[in-house]
Amino acid sequence: MKHTPTISAEFEDYLKQNDMTLSQFAEYSGVHQRTLSNWITQHRPISVQQLDRITVAMDLPEGYFYDLYIENYIIDLSPNFRRIEPLLYRCAELDKLYAIRRMVGHIMDNPLYATRLFDVAEALFEQGRHAAALPLYENVAEVEKYQHSERLATCQYRIFTIQVGDDQSRNLKAAILFEPYVERLDEIVQLDALKDLANVYRSLRKWDKLDATACRMRVKARIQYTMKHKQEKRKDSGKKTRSPLFGYIAYADLLCACVCEAQGDYRQALQYTYAYANLDWVIETDEATQHWVNLYKHWSEGNTYVNKLLSGDTGVLTDYVEYIASTNVTNKEMVTKLLNVLMAANRYQIDVDKILQRFETEVNSFTQPEMLFDDMYTNQVIPEQCARFGYELAYYYLHQGVYSDGFKYLMYAMVSYHTLNNETYFINCMGLLLHFRDYAVLETKAGFFNLIEKVWLENVEKNGTADHRD
Repeated sequence: MKHTPTISAEFEDYLKQNDMTLSQFAEYSGVHQRTLSNWITQHRPISVQQLDRITVAMDLPEGYFYDLYIENYIIDLSPNFRRIEPLLYRCAELDKLYAIRRMVGHIMDNPLYATRLFDVAEALFEQGRHAAALPLYENVAEVEKYQHSERLATCQYRIFTIQVGDDQSRNLKAAILFEPYVERLDEIVQLDALKDLANVYRSLRKWDKLDATACRMRVKARIQYTMKHKQEKRKDSGKKTRSPLFGYIAYADLLCACVCEAQGDYRQALQYTYAYANLDWVIETDEATQHWVNLYKHWSEGNTYVNKLLSGDTGVLTDYVEYIASTNVTNKEMVTKLLNVLMAANRYQIDVDKILQRFETEVNSFTQPEMLFDDMYTNQVIPEQCARFGYELAYYYLHQGVYSDGFKYLMYAMVSYHTLNNETYFINCMGLLLHFRDYAVLETKAGFFNLIEKVWLENVEKNGTADHRD
């Protein structure tokens, strides 16, 4: 049987090696001498705060004894949440995720801890320590998987939010797993959950899923908006949406317009666009409401141009470009607008060289790494649109005979789609490369071949397929 070392034994060795008395160490560390004595002689557990003071006094790194603490005082003894809770927070601060998983896995044999563990997870999530909160949510969800509870649904919502990243294949799986739990959430929280789901489906270009999710959001938002403005008093759950309530109705119309546009039904897309432009029915008159109303009107103006442009009315291109130039927008909004220009240019063989020159700074910025934000739209839709912008720009330049720029942006698109784990569009890039391979110089070909080999080797490793290299 393997002997498990103890913290107290290491502490006693430290005192001997440094010729230090318990009294001297107590004065130096700030931990009471009686506490230290009871710990050593009577094996009474010490608190995490006291352990941290002892660790500092022994000139050891933060959290040095945490693994032993878990062995000595959590796994070897009956679980005590008064010791476990502060250690969970400290491990989260120090990114000791393995230690968190060990503790959680041990105490979740007792379902009575689920409520307190959920509260800790919520606190960590609020602090932005998502990686530390994830195993807590996962374990609470496992314990309560057979219960039709709002807490279970909240755990699944948090897990979905944390897991969504730059791997689109994984994002699709996370969205499908979470979607059945939406109806169990608080009715107000459901709106943000559906909005987050919709933005993931939009980034994945899953148009049927996006349409269904947007329609659900619109129906629920209309009910909530009507109830909010009824005269009779109703019970307030205390939950608030991230955006103004009316905005979920307008955003649903915007998303449905995106679906119609992607499917080539520009007439219906225009109808949805006119719908979120006309917000005269909004009752609120405060400054924040007016800000959002003006935003939707602004977006509808631009998207009206887009639908006409993509349907073949190329005469609106000049007006659309002036609309873009006159608007003070962020890069994440600009990529969408210039992507529309490129899609029209490639579809109808329009020369947009001067437009690209005019927005050269913005075009170059799209290929730079973006910061991460809290909203699903920025973190999901924008990276996909930047990748597609690279593909459309490569397509444009290659067909224009500007091969150096064309291959440069094609490489960017391929790397981006590989990062996003989007096989369909990575293959589209491969097809474009093969179509123009005769125009690539040796250095360019070598760069693409190295990328393709890297992708192949990663797939070999991930899928366990045979690697027959010599």
